[in-house]
Amino acid sequence: MPKASEIKKNAAVEYNGSVYFVKDIERSVPQGRAGGSIYRMRMYNVVTGAKLDESFKDGDMLNLADLVRRNATLSYIDGEEYVFMDSEDFTMYSLNKEAIADEAWFIAEDTQGIQVVVLNEVPVGVELPSIVELVITDTAPSMKGSSATSRTKPATLSTGLVVNVPEHISTGERIRINVEESKFTGRA
Repeated sequence: MPKASEIKKNAAVEYNGSVYFVKDIERSVPQGRAGGSIYRMRMYNVVTGAKLDESFKDGDMLNLADLVRRNATLSYIDGEEYVFMDSEDFTMYSLNKEAIADEAWFIAEDTQGIQVVVLNEVPVGVELPSIVELVITDTAPSMKGSSATSRTKPATLSTGLVVNVPEHISTGERIRINVEESKFTGRA
């Protein structure tokens, strides 16, 4: 059982009989108090998606949840359902778009490194690699003579995500995107 000070972002913890993903952690040190830091955690219920903001002292003990992460690929999208296939035993996992709303912007049919998070044999979310490759479907034409480090322009990717790219990048190119910051990192 780790202390609250040892919990990292994207960890899964058991709290009040439910399992939560820790999406954000803010550390504060109260002035004028003898004692440790306070960790304010924004957590989301893995089943319902309900948000919970909770504060813990640095010595508070939390239970890590017993989640299984399975390597998978996107098989197909059926309306609001994303269906993933386990890379090892070919089990199909279906997740509603609402459950993976933040991650859906980075998931294309050829995205590599996806992991489906499974709790008690039920898929509850996905984890993505830090960098994904996507194809630009729409952007202003590339300008002759523009340099790689000058101005940027918006580009719409195959998933609908819009990011800023250098002016010399054109429609149809495959680019690398940092998932954490939603930023262009280079050509693929």
